[in-house]
Amino acid sequence: METKIKAIHFDATEKLQLFINKKVEKLVKHHEEISDVEVNLKVVKPETAMNKEASIKLLVPQRDDLYASKVADTFEEAVDQCVDALKRQLEKGKDR
Repeated sequence: METKIKAIHFDATEKLQLFINKKVEKLVKHHEEISDVEVNLKVVKPETAMNKEASIKLLVPQRDDLYASKVADTFEEAVDQCVDALKRQLEKGKDR
């Protein structure tokens, strides 16, 4: 599985990148065939609360791509919420 992290209009710290990689790796437990993960981070409106947006796209062979996008106070919180949403999507897909 390859993880691509793109920070739009800012540089993501190494600590943030490690956090994202650690969270995304947990998704493999729910579906082993995830081939690529694309993470986009951006600041929506500077100088306001709830302005960090994270979106994660999972590329899974023989399935539609899965996508989640969340806005929160911190990138870590937004990534957490995206991962939770993607876990639910993966579990729903297994039920079918």
